[in-house]
Amino acid sequence: MEEVTTLSLSLSEVSEATDTTQARSEILIGGNPTGIIIPGKVLEAAIKIDSRRYLLFVTDDVIFEEMLTLLLLDLSQGVIEELTIGGAYTSGYFENLKVSPHSASFSFIGDATWTVKVSASPIFKLPFSDPRGVSRPMGLRKYIDISATPAPARADGSR
Repeated sequence: MEEVTTLSLSLSEVSEATDTTQARSEILIGGNPTGIIIPGKVLEAAIKIDSRRYLLFVTDDVIFEEMLTLLLLDLSQGVIEELTIGGAYTSGYFENLKVSPHSASFSFIGDATWTVKVSASPIFKLPFSDPRGVSRPMGLRKYIDISATPAPARADGSR
């Protein structure tokens, strides 16, 4: 895994956010359109997983209710997995990204350090196994494994 600069991978907004939908953007690689449209407006960071896969960290630039969307992108298949960190009335700042050969860690909400690992092939996903604040589509498989240390606190301050 290695961090990619925004010069080699960037977003071009296709549609603005509305009251009920996220903004949508097209992925550009080297300034060239890919035809791949994703939810989100601001590319916070991108990590190259291998020759054809990228992990994108995207936000919508919404004050006081920011959500971070993680997208696993395959250049030949498009988005193969998506998950979101955040919730109503929560805000966070994406910062402190550290990339190692097999994982990446960052700060977003609360005092937690979030860690993501991306597998080469899908792995079995247990229901309700993600940390609090993470949402993803239902299913039995995943590529992105995410953890938070310490676990994010609830709105009432408990863990």
